[in-house]
Amino acid sequence: MFAGTLTKTADTAAAAFTGMIHSSRFDIAIQLETRTKMSERSPDFDVTAVNKSGRKVRIGTAWSEIGNTTDNPYLSMQIDVGLGPVRVNAVQTKEAREAQSGEYEIIPLVSNGTMKSGSISGELTAMDADNAFAGYIANMMFDLEFILVENTYKTEETHPDYRIEVSSPRGTPIRVGSAWMARSNRTGNDYVSLLFNTPDGDLRVNAVQNEEQRGGQTFSIIPFVQSAAPDRPGNTGLALVG
Repeated sequence: MFAGTLTKTADTAAAAFTGMIHSSRFDIAIQLETRTKMSERSPDFDVTAVNKSGRKVRIGTAWSEIGNTTDNPYLSMQIDVGLGPVRVNAVQTKEAREAQSGEYEIIPLVSNGTMKSGSISGELTAMDADNAFAGYIANMMFDLEFILVENTYKTEETHPDYRIEVSSPRGTPIRVGSAWMARSNRTGNDYVSLLFNTPDGDLRVNAVQNEEQRGGQTFSIIPFVQSAAPDRPGNTGLALVG
């Protein structure tokens, strides 16, 4: 669950890129410093940050890559801020590429694994304005408050209807998943299908209304159960649209 930005610096600067990386727990300023490559696959950069004592420490490495399907350049990073190693990518939006800017957006590496939902509690409430929702999801290992923000980039039926966002300690929005409005083939009732991207894999849950809630603004979050006839096209990872 990470977000952030990177900016390419002048060729004469000590760091090749500078930026910020955010999670629900921290906001950290980072630099990518060019390092000597020992082989073709060795990292191109060291990722560094300054700790609470003011000491510069290496928190990871990064590689310059080219997308297999898009031929667009991006940065692949592996970092560890004390929570275990995680992978993120720094990519450019279409607008940034067209403007030939040095601005990159840091996004989580899409997971191919699926996390079992197990015992989950949560609630989702429709907000009065902006076609948005607010809610929480929790178990004994995590507790997240989040909002659903309408996906204005949706152009195809399978694209998400909403982005799932949480806030960093400084209030920076972090995208942690996607959500789709759906209708049950069995009951005909509307519900919300949510896909959270976590360090342990993708977590799928549904937000449904029981008899008492039906017609109101509140939904209960329950574990996702795979059915023989899915109510919407299956998704194995985050559809990062826009």
